[in-house]
Amino acid sequence: MLPRPKRLETVLQRLRERPVVAMLGPRQVGKTTLARQVARQWPGPVHWFDLEKASDVSALADPELALQPLRGLVVLDEVHRRPELFPALRVLADRPRKPATFLVLGSASESLLRQTSESLAGRITFYELPAFTVEEVGVRKLKSLWVRGGFPPSFVAKTRDESWRWRGDFIRTFLSRDLPDLGIRVPATTLEKPL
Repeated sequence: MLPRPKRLETVLQRLRERPVVAMLGPRQVGKTTLARQVARQWPGPVHWFDLEKASDVSALADPELALQPLRGLVVLDEVHRRPELFPALRVLADRPRKPATFLVLGSASESLLRQTSESLAGRITFYELPAFTVEEVGVRKLKSLWVRGGFPPSFVAKTRDESWRWRGDFIRTFLSRDLPDLGIRVPATTLEKPL
């Protein structure tokens, strides 16, 4: 995976400024990878919750109770799966001396943005993580970026065929899983049909 030093420093700076940072972007753009880099750079303790992992979801059954004693950086990956966490984050973000800072990762769905804006106004800053850019990969790899796209697994795939298969799988997953999460109710089979 290509390093993203400017993005890493931007996220670290925002974490120093606000109690909650939301790193948003499409699936497979590198949010978790960048968050791991942030965690390695964090000067204190780091606590990680993956909200697609049953044990982590269980641990957060009472989010305020579970998160209140934690100090340092608390990462909540796939936070869009548990929007009921936002009111607890508001309470925790308002504590004096800010014992914990929260990095929440998720898809930039309309409902997630609305919930965070309502619950965490003035406490949260957003960082939109886009795919690789020409500045990151270099002009010499512009053609590869154009053909493969900027999603890291497609861009760094070992072969063109592997990249092609990844993009096909990604599109199928997007049509069947992500579009419904965004409120678009068209069967994936309809959207996959060629014109």
